[in-house]
Amino acid sequence: MSLSRRFRVLVVAALAAVTAFPAVPAVASTAGTALTWQPCAGVPEPAQGLQCTTMSAPLDYAQPSGAKITLAFSRLPAADPAKRRGVLLLNPGSQGDSQLALPLQLLALGLPQAVRDAYDLIAFDPRGAGNSTRVTCNLPVTFMIPPAYAVTPAGVDTQAAVASQNAQGCAAAPSAPLLPHITVRNVARDLDGIRAALGERRISFLGYSFGAFLGATYATMYPHRTDRVVLDSSTGPGGLDYTWSRRFASGFEKHFPDFAAWLAAQDATYGLGSTPEAVKAKYFALAAKLDQTPIETVDGATFRWINEALTQSDATFPLLAQVWQQADNGTIARPPLPPGFDFSGLLAIVCNMDGWPKDVEVYRQAVAEDRARYPMLGAAAANVWACAFWPAQRTEPQVRITDRGPSNILMVQNLRDNGTDYPGGVEMRAALGHRARLLTVDQGGHRAYLFGTNACANTAVARYLAEGVRPAGDTFCPA
Repeated sequence: MSLSRRFRVLVVAALAAVTAFPAVPAVASTAGTALTWQPCAGVPEPAQGLQCTTMSAPLDYAQPSGAKITLAFSRLPAADPAKRRGVLLLNPGSQGDSQLALPLQLLALGLPQAVRDAYDLIAFDPRGAGNSTRVTCNLPVTFMIPPAYAVTPAGVDTQAAVASQNAQGCAAAPSAPLLPHITVRNVARDLDGIRAALGERRISFLGYSFGAFLGATYATMYPHRTDRVVLDSSTGPGGLDYTWSRRFASGFEKHFPDFAAWLAAQDATYGLGSTPEAVKAKYFALAAKLDQTPIETVDGATFRWINEALTQSDATFPLLAQVWQQADNGTIARPPLPPGFDFSGLLAIVCNMDGWPKDVEVYRQAVAEDRARYPMLGAAAANVWACAFWPAQRTEPQVRITDRGPSNILMVQNLRDNGTDYPGGVEMRAALGHRARLLTVDQGGHRAYLFGTNACANTAVARYLAEGVRPAGDTFCPA
């Protein structure tokens, strides 16, 4: 695979947890009738038996007989019917395209046979995204999560104008009537509708990042409809809020030393610094160079964004090193996103959450503070989102995560997670109280189970899903 192709695939994967498989068209099913399952089109290995369908759900659950949306989901039946326990609902986190092939991705990552035997693996596209009814905001190809780095205080005003345009694009699009209803509460209701359509009394759940917050929300709303729940890479109990965004910076500063040490050890290959300190200095030098003189479509903000994306997995360190070489040589170019990739649905979910300031002055002050505290990424993570100008008003309050319900949740959190910084997981653990156990992993990057190599964490999660054996208390997995 060419560098530009690998770069495109891995940037997208790191940012949005996109699978390496193409989007999977689903087969329609009429509400109130049996689901119609058919083989999924466009899957590299159809012999594995992935099946797809859709169902209808209310746009507004307060008006169940009103407008409907379509929910797309897939099923990979349990490998051993004699050992089947039930269904395992999957969500990989924020997404920009369909995730219906996720069961096959987890198999490729090494999902243990005992888990494969025990569950039908169910992936779904949340409302607003993928093959479900989609939100479109006509976002520019330069849209970034987190937002652009503000090199100077004026950069906050520049980003505010961009964010306002993003919000206006959502308001002007044909999907604008959907916006008040693209909430985590409603996605959890949709999830319960899928449970009912599958004929299951309870579901097990494995969710990463946003999916972990969705799982915590579902477990709060429907505590006795949960079986075994795994929340990997949790946000705080406020979800994808401004605190979560600002924590991109602290998480990046914690994980960057892993990359710096790796790159310094590879100095004979890449020539970008023989010590971690020299590598860090090179990061600032390259960013400043691109701030002053962008190369094609890559400026300093884009360079920082690429670094945040490609340090979400240690596996992409070699690719990031090549990006640095390109920047150093003046040959770097921003790769295009895959056709159909769109963050609009994620933006709607995020901006319908609590905790987003409306006053640009709040962002100005936060950017100044975080630029000083976290100079590598702080002025990006604290910058203005479209949420400051969001054109929709949700109709219900956000779900407050509580400890009411059975003790059946296993949390797993990397110590150096630059997508959902570790303190958020600790806060979520506190909110869930007796219901949860926290598995802290001495590992870097975003997402732990299967996406990381820590044997302690991978074994513990698999054992809980397959056997129901969960650590008696909070546990630490050493490197």
